[in-house]
Amino acid sequence: MPGWRGWLLAPLHVLALATTAKSFRDNPVLGSAWLNRRGLHIARKRLARRLAERRRTRLAPALPPEDIAAFRRDGYLAIPDFLPPALFARMRDELFGQETPAREFIDGYTLTRLIPLDAGTLPGLPATARALATPRYRALHDYIGSHRLPPHRFVQTVFSGVRDAPVDVQSHFHTDTFHPTVKSWLFLTDVPGDAAGFTYVPGSHRPTRRHLAWERRVSITAAQHADRLTGEGSLRIEEARLARLGYAPPRKLAVAANTLVIADTAGFHRRGISEGAACRIAIWAYARGNPFAPWAGLGLAGAGGRRIRAFWAAQDLLARLTGRGNGWRWVGLRSPATPPSPAP
Repeated sequence: MPGWRGWLLAPLHVLALATTAKSFRDNPVLGSAWLNRRGLHIARKRLARRLAERRRTRLAPALPPEDIAAFRRDGYLAIPDFLPPALFARMRDELFGQETPAREFIDGYTLTRLIPLDAGTLPGLPATARALATPRYRALHDYIGSHRLPPHRFVQTVFSGVRDAPVDVQSHFHTDTFHPTVKSWLFLTDVPGDAAGFTYVPGSHRPTRRHLAWERRVSITAAQHADRLTGEGSLRIEEARLARLGYAPPRKLAVAANTLVIADTAGFHRRGISEGAACRIAIWAYARGNPFAPWAGLGLAGAGGRRIRAFWAAQDLLARLTGRGNGWRWVGLRSPATPPSPAP
């Protein structure tokens, strides 16, 4: 970075320390080897976790104790028969019964399709809107994400084995970011054991001393790391190293339809590797609040509007202007189960 630009942007880089910013490459303060050798990254991680636990304590009364105990032990929950059967059936029929503008991305042997569930689609999906408004669904996202923050929601279809290629980037063990955050999948179809089931390292949402030591070493050189996503703050790790950090073996979840899987994705996880062509369909949701906020919030900032579409529009415009896209594109009308077009 030229010197004058560095000085001009330095205040913004410093202010970003108090936000969700995680990229070692894009922020020379976050990526500073000198500062991370002296503990900057680990200090942010520890402070964010302490504040998340305080917020979770305030949010805990909305959930049954058994949910809280299981989450605190493992870092994720897999809750079968999450919705009443009749409501689940109506929601599933509703979602599978119509075609909606969809966005797709192909990486490795996987094609991922997203259909937003927002102000543009939910008014025509009354059963889906009712299902996503259930108190337990909302309370679980609030507690695990440690913020009263409505999640962004999509119908997500993952087609594995669409072409002869290596596994996709989501199939490597990683953390999403340095602070507690939430993602969930309410599965609309069964996910058998040989499919791309969600895989989580139990207890890895609570970093051990060995984990912190490993993460400190990675942070020192992350800005120049050969792996792009590690450089951007989503740290990748080899499976063989997980046991050396003091964790139990990973669990690949085979689940039935109407199971909610919800996790703190600051723990180590991955998309399971499929043993052939497979398809899994779920309502995918995520939320990410400011990790350094001392309060849990009022839950007033809606994710049901069109903010994600505006973000996508900005991404697409930038791709057209620069000629460098991120691979996501609108593909026209699709249902969640529409077979993918032949992959290149």
